[in-house]
Amino acid sequence: MALPLRRRQAPRGRYTPNLWSVWLVAPLALVVVGALSFGLYHGVFDLLANAASKQKPRKPVNINDVIKTTVTVLTLIGAVLAGIYAYRKQLLAEGDAHRADASQLADRYTTAAEQLGHDQPAVRLAGVYALAHLADEWTEQRQVCIDVLCAYLRMPYTPDPAAPDHKPGEREVRQTIIRVIRDHLNQPGTPTSWSAYHFNFTGATFDRGNFSHSHFRGRVTFDGARFDGGTVTFNGARFDSGRVTFDGARFDSGRVTFDGARFDGGTVTFNGARFDGGTVTFNEARFDGGTVTFNGARFDHGTVSFEEARFDHGTVSFNEAAFFGATVSFNKAAFTGGTVSFNKAAFVRRAGVSFNEAAFSGGRVSFNEARLDPMTTAFPVNIVGVGVSFNAATFSGTVFDWGPLRPPPGA
Repeated sequence: MALPLRRRQAPRGRYTPNLWSVWLVAPLALVVVGALSFGLYHGVFDLLANAASKQKPRKPVNINDVIKTTVTVLTLIGAVLAGIYAYRKQLLAEGDAHRADASQLADRYTTAAEQLGHDQPAVRLAGVYALAHLADEWTEQRQVCIDVLCAYLRMPYTPDPAAPDHKPGEREVRQTIIRVIRDHLNQPGTPTSWSAYHFNFTGATFDRGNFSHSHFRGRVTFDGARFDGGTVTFNGARFDSGRVTFDGARFDSGRVTFDGARFDGGTVTFNGARFDGGTVTFNEARFDGGTVTFNGARFDHGTVSFEEARFDHGTVSFNEAAFFGATVSFNKAAFTGGTVSFNKAAFVRRAGVSFNEAAFSGGRVSFNEARLDPMTTAFPVNIVGVGVSFNAATFSGTVFDWGPLRPPPGA
């Protein structure tokens, strides 16, 4: 059965609210107001009559008082309805303004994205700055803008200027993107900070980059990335429960530095990464419950350094890693309840692990089921309450400087 009142249907895609026809609303409103006035009048009359009947001597009801009271109540109701109408009108106006702003921001996004795909590097640079500025203003779509900048870095890139597919000016564009990201990661606590957002650099190629003093509270992914010759720095960076992954990344004579970085519950993983002469340093870094893992990584004459680092219940793991002439240094590092693990790791071709002048107060170092064939290892001089284990480890031509430790059987 059809309804007696049908709402006017708004065209699809429009934001106009569904409204009844004015020819139906106006008579209906008059009927409602009339019925309300009639009911109020009689209600007020009955109240005043009841009050008058209790007085001695009994007084007649003053019709003027009834009318005044009725009009006052109707006026109050009208004022409330007018306020509701004004509020609704304001909401509609604000909605129109919001839609206009969203449309303008969407147009700016489209323009910036087109600039990033331009052939001229100067236009691409303009697109980088335009997109970063848009991300600052468009909070609802900030992650989308960040994703576009990260996606640009994931595009195929040839660092060698002599290569036939090298793009002139491409290095400057990519370095600008990294610089813009770093600048926004250096502003924790500000409305334009990007620290809590996610960054996906999976498979990207880096020949350099500076993320120094950045604050990471979200997830940053360098999985499968390639670091070709240059240096990428995270010096002084802070990882507050954030997660940075370099799983499966490749370091071909490249260098990644985390010197002076701080890991407050944060995690950095290099699981399955490959270091062909590459270097990773965590010198003077601090691990307050943070974790760094190189599980399953392969080091071909590479270097990993934790010199003068401090581990307060932090964890460093090289489980099942393979070292071919590579060096791992914990010289002058301080461990307070921290853990260093080389379980099932393989050291060949004179690979070395050094703990010279490291200080242990609690904590644990383990080489369980590791293969030491041959290698050179220097253990710490200052040990208090630390456990060092070589359960089921195999030794073949290994040279140790045991310091105050008792050599394990077979060493």
